[in-house]
Amino acid sequence: MTTRVPQERRRRRPTRSGVVLSEDLIVETALRLIGEHGPEALSVRRLGTALGCDPSALYRYFRGTDDLVLAIADRIIGDAMAGFAPRGDWVADLREMAVRVRAGYLAHPRAAAFASYRVTRRQNEIRAVERGVGLLLSAGFEPAEASRLYLAFIDTVLGHAAMDAAFQALPPQQRAADRQAWHEVYQQLDPAAYPALTRARRALHTMGDSSFTEAVDLLLEALAARAARTAEGRARPGRTA
Repeated sequence: MTTRVPQERRRRRPTRSGVVLSEDLIVETALRLIGEHGPEALSVRRLGTALGCDPSALYRYFRGTDDLVLAIADRIIGDAMAGFAPRGDWVADLREMAVRVRAGYLAHPRAAAFASYRVTRRQNEIRAVERGVGLLLSAGFEPAEASRLYLAFIDTVLGHAAMDAAFQALPPQQRAADRQAWHEVYQQLDPAAYPALTRARRALHTMGDSSFTEAVDLLLEALAARAARTAEGRARPGRTA
């Protein structure tokens, strides 16, 4: 079940400018405001101004700003997963899910900070969880293990996606300074005090890049190895179902 406002409270009504309000329009406008001005722009008053309507009209569609945040988070998930169809290789399918989720948050970096850790209780999220858990069940994991492993998978993906999005949301000069530190500050360290960093000095510039791909690959390799051990255990002589 979702927490959406009852149908009778979601009648489509035009604003003063003649625009017909809808949940989708409100979410789109909220995403635009957040993208332009940051999360602090998410207020009923500012949304009403942007939509050309009395702020109270928004309560016909959402119970408050937190309800709207959940809808925003669900919209990002829905956009990211649009068109996704498992192809029968559960590892490749999970990797595609991971890449899509990260792309979704990078598309809305200023919204990702407060959207990535919420449970939306809405259809896009539910469909994504259904697909993810279903892929792990298809790999041979029992339901309880599949659920926990999906949590480990999606938490890793969301954590990296949110961090990459937060970095993307920084002002350009801050992003440049952080990246440059690996080329400058970390190249001038005292070898006696930092022998490991001195030895790795020539490769440290890569620390300025996202570790998303490596993290996902490591996790998927671990999942594949566990699935193989699970299958081997079931195939042992004398094992009963």
